[in-house]
Formats: sequence, structure tokens, C-alpha cells
Amino acid sequence: MIRYHTRFQRLAFCLAGLAGFVDAIGFLGSGGLFVSFMSGNSTRMAISMAEATSLAVAAAGLIALFVVGVFLTIMASAKITFAHRKVVAISGVAALLLGAAGCKWGGFDVPATGLLCVAMGASNTIFRRDGEVSFGVTYMTCTLVKLGHKLADAALGGSPTDWIPYLLLWLALVFGGILGAVSYVWSPDASFGFAAAFALTLIPITQRLTATLSP
Repeated sequence: MIRYHTRFQRLAFCLAGLAGFVDAIGFLGSGGLFVSFMSGNSTRMAISMAEATSLAVAAAGLIALFVVGVFLTIMASAKITFAHRKVVAISGVAALLLGAAGCKWGGFDVPATGLLCVAMGASNTIFRRDGEVSFGVTYMTCTLVKLGHKLADAALGGSPTDWIPYLLLWLALVFGGILGAVSYVWSPDASFGFAAAFALTLIPITQRLTATLSP
């Protein structure tokens, strides 16, 4: 992450905040499953399989939808120039979140949760280098490993500040999760709209960034 320009790091913080928000509303809406944290869903699936409960099917479905989101977004942007890939991915995320909001408002809770999951898979394709995903914005295990690594480097005489972006990325997800939980408790329908609206605001921001800067 530290290889990216500061302005792109700020975009990553915004996306992590969005992921935290969406994961919170998805978790509350689904009754305890995640839409951006597939390690958690994998554990829930394994436990449910051991207990022979139907939750395993729901968890497996969300995992599959997350992978579909990654797959479709990379396929859609495969022949697009670098300058437009991030914009296409962000636009796809926003469209999926709008679809999720529409389903929620129409009373179709299961499709709404599914679209949230596809959107979160898509959002993880935004930061890619040399055909590989550089870092995820919806899951923080790797980010926390990097945080610990850079703190150790600093203690050993390395850069005293390289750990800060990783801490901020994690905090952005936590803060987004808090906002998502609060908004869902206040109004489930409105919380879906807030997520879509925020994603829409990121489209022109990303357009400006990719038009003037390299990653």
C-alpha cells in the first residue's frame, strides 16, 4: 500500500470505510453472515457443516458471490486502459449497491444481501499491479500483518512512518462499520441508500485521480 501515491491511499481509506459500512449492514441484515469478510464466512460454513445446519448453504452462497464479483469486474476491465480500470470498478460497485438498495426497498432482502457481497468482491479489484491485486480493502488480516511488520521495521531502524497507512486503513474499516451499524439500527432501508450514495460520490473522485496521477 505504501507504494501508492498519498491520494490513492486516501481513496483506499474511503473504500475501506465503505466496506466496513456495507459489511455491518449486511451482517445485521443477514443475521450474522458477512458480505466482505470471507474468512469469517468460511469459518461459519465449516461450523454449520459440522452441526448439519442450513446456515452452511447461505455462507457458501455468499462466498461464491464474492468470487463472482471479483471475476466479473476483472473480466469487464481486462481490455480497458489503466486510466479507466479503477473508474469502471468503482462504477460497478456503485451500480451493485444501487441494485442492492432497490431490492431492499422492494422487500427482497436475500437478493439485496447477495448484491452487497458481489459489490464487495468487485471493490477488491480496484488496486491492482501487474495483473495482481495489491491489497484488499474489505478484509484486514493482511493489513494488520503489514502493520505489525512495519512497526517491527521501525523498531529496528527502518522507516518510522510506513506503518501509519496500514493503521489508517484498518481504522477506516472500523469507523465505517460503526456508521453502518448505527444507520442500520436507525433505518435498514436508508442504510442501503447511504452505501450506494457514498459509492456514487467516489466515481468522479476516482476519475480525477486517474486522469492526473499514476499509482
